[in-house]
Amino acid sequence: MATFVLVPGAWLGGWAWSRVTGPLRAAGHAAYPVTLTGLGERAHLASPQVDLETHLTDVVNLIEYEGLDDVVLVGHSYAGVVVTGVADRVPGRLAQVVYVDGGPVADGDAYLDMLAPEARAQQEKTVAERGDGWRLPMPSWEELEKVAGASPAGLGERERDLIRSRAVAQPFGTYTQPLQLRDPAREELPRALISCSFPLAQVRELIAAGHPWFVDLAGPRWTLHELPTGHWPLLSRPDDLAHLLGEVVPDRLRA
Repeated sequence: MATFVLVPGAWLGGWAWSRVTGPLRAAGHAAYPVTLTGLGERAHLASPQVDLETHLTDVVNLIEYEGLDDVVLVGHSYAGVVVTGVADRVPGRLAQVVYVDGGPVADGDAYLDMLAPEARAQQEKTVAERGDGWRLPMPSWEELEKVAGASPAGLGERERDLIRSRAVAQPFGTYTQPLQLRDPAREELPRALISCSFPLAQVRELIAAGHPWFVDLAGPRWTLHELPTGHWPLLSRPDDLAHLLGEVVPDRLRA
């Protein structure tokens, strides 16, 4: 069966995968949810020095110190840039990379570069005014949907309260440090997109139009999948997400 390493998006910790890891393990898979430095139960480690490279090291060290191989590396939202970097650092340890309502970032780009100008300006303003110049508090649901296009659809009041009660301000260096890619072997890995916020028909239109957020998804190593819900399927449709993750892994890992 498959070995999943699950990396959460911005403001979240490994706790956000708890409703997904249960079904995965019940199906016979191994599941390792990651809490990145400065977030979740590691909030006490937050500092202005935490950057993207810190988060890459978090995941690489988990894989190496746990002795994991044939890893299905899953990144939600912001973690798309993290798993892209990890795939570059340890491609020989991975079997597949899966992006959940997120995507890869190109060499030399930062996550912040992928955001629309309005969203970028709003986040920089929030960091300056409310984040001591180095951290990004989680915006309101309204702002997330209107400015960043991150819909909370599918989240009930319980899930929204859970996210709000456990969300930790994101160290902004993780958004601003450019990703440095070095090993072309990462391009040989199978990759999958699980699109939640965008219907697949729309994703394919954006790929065909050469949209910079989607153009990289056109390669032969990619498979595209759809799980209609909002931007947080880990909590809005966890059982369905776990099932789909089990379905998208390479056949040799399902035996």
